[in-house]
Amino acid sequence: MRDRVDRVRKLHVRHVDLSLTRLSLRPMYTIIGGDGHEYGPVNLQQLRSWVAAGRANLETQTKLAGSDEWRPLGDFPEFAPAIEPPPIIGPAVEDRTLAERWQRLLGAMADGALETLCWIPSSMAMMEAMSEMIHEGVFDREEFIRIFWSAMPLSLPYLGALLVVQAVLLSIRGQSIGNLLTRTRIVNFSDGETAHFVRAFLLRGCLARVIRQIPGIGGIFWIVDSCFIFRDDRRCLHDLIAGTKVVKVENAA
Repeated sequence: MRDRVDRVRKLHVRHVDLSLTRLSLRPMYTIIGGDGHEYGPVNLQQLRSWVAAGRANLETQTKLAGSDEWRPLGDFPEFAPAIEPPPIIGPAVEDRTLAERWQRLLGAMADGALETLCWIPSSMAMMEAMSEMIHEGVFDREEFIRIFWSAMPLSLPYLGALLVVQAVLLSIRGQSIGNLLTRTRIVNFSDGETAHFVRAFLLRGCLARVIRQIPGIGGIFWIVDSCFIFRDDRRCLHDLIAGTKVVKVENAA
């Protein structure tokens, strides 16, 4: 019986020794409170409860039991703020509201065809005069220039009417006749609202046309302007100048 009691006592003492050893291995912390006094040592759970209650924060000066070094609480790995991994940046998502390149091409061809039709009266008058000169076998340069300028007014009424129609449509709807036929619309790049007279007509249309008429520079501008359609945002140079983009009508604002 006595042997059994002694054995139980030894087991109890051993359990107590193990518990004390575990406690001694746990880090204990002392902090300097907001009033300048030291508090602790306390264990990790107690210190976390102080942080949760607002009695301490990551800037609170703290030291481990057995150490004389004071450090901000945030310097301890147990309290270091979690570092979120940087966001994964995927490939750029294509803007499905943008007009297709074939729509842009067909729209430009339609507007160009209408302008070409307006020049038919002048072209016919010049061709008739040229045929007479060829038939006579004489080419007079001064006469040719005179015929050219005299034929120009024949197309001006048609060109003026087309200009007015295009200006009105672009000012009100952000659409030329070509845009109407291809169901596209010119909108502001910044907010997606319909572009009107200044952006859609003056800057995007008239200014770009003037630049294209400059000898030497105009041809280069036209080539570069056309190639810019292959950008991801499908904005040509005249779109960049005017601050616009072309979208599908069903998705336009």
